[in-house]
Amino acid sequence: MSGAAMSIDVQLRLVGAVLVGLGVGHVALPRVLAWRPQFAALAPLTRHVLYTHTFFIGVMCVLLGLAPLLLAPDLLAPGRVQEAVLGAECVFWGLRWAAQFVAFPPATWRGSRLHRAGYAGFALLWTWVVAVFATALLAH
Repeated sequence: MSGAAMSIDVQLRLVGAVLVGLGVGHVALPRVLAWRPQFAALAPLTRHVLYTHTFFIGVMCVLLGLAPLLLAPDLLAPGRVQEAVLGAECVFWGLRWAAQFVAFPPATWRGSRLHRAGYAGFALLWTWVVAVFATALLAH
């Protein structure tokens, strides 16, 4: 394996580890964002849908992170399945990258340094994630 392929392999594993960590971190999201008092006014069905969707988003982050974390060399081998997985990762995380700029307008993050830092950090994170998956896909 060449130095460039090793680099992609390492980057895939790092992306996978970050995504798994991000997924597991969804457990703390309701507490960190102080949802309990905010959700008190919601109808029970709406509240349960939001918690349930958060849980499944966390699970998806873990699952989408496990493939590159545990199977990076397999994902870099030529093949239709690998291309399909890497392509799906590119589309999914590319949409998340776009959502960073569309779904979170400046009014949602300009109020505090923490929100600005989080916004910028996630913009960089999604850029890196998409770049790694796209590089792996193009390496085929």
